[in-house]
Amino acid sequence: MKGIMKKILNLLIVTFFSLVVFNGTTSPAAAATLTPAPAAAANASLKVTPGVGYVDNLGSVITTAINLIFIVAVILAFGFLIFGGIQWITSGGDKGKTEEARNKITAAVVGLLILGASWAIINFTLSILGLGSFTDVLGNVPTFNKTQ
Repeated sequence: MKGIMKKILNLLIVTFFSLVVFNGTTSPAAAATLTPAPAAAANASLKVTPGVGYVDNLGSVITTAINLIFIVAVILAFGFLIFGGIQWITSGGDKGKTEEARNKITAAVVGLLILGASWAIINFTLSILGLGSFTDVLGNVPTFNKTQ
C-alpha cells in the first residue's frame, strides 16, 4: 500500500510540474512573434517580441514561485491528510497503526494551519505596506525582455 501511494504521489507531482513548466507551448520559438524590421532599413533584421509565458520582471517571478510553492504544499498536505485517513480506516483496530494514522492526520492539519497562517501574514504585511504582491515590491528592479 505504501509503495502504491508513493508511486501515485510521484506521478501527480511529475504531471503537475510538467503542466506548469510546459503550459501548452512547444518551444520558446513557437511562442515568440517574429516581425520584420522596416524595409527602409539597410540592415534587414528581425525584431523578436516575447510571447505569452515570458518573464517581464523579477517581482512576477517571485510572486509566481511563492504561489506555486503554496499550491504544491497545500496539495501535499491534503494528500498526507487523505493518506492518514486511509491508514486509519485500514488499521483494523490495531492500536499502533491507529496511533500512527492519528499522528499523520494531526501533522497534516498542523501543516495546513501553518500554511494558512504564513499566507495570511505575507498578504497582511504586503497590504499594510500598500502593496498587492511581490511584483509591486520589486517594481524598480530592471526588467527582462524589454526592447529599448
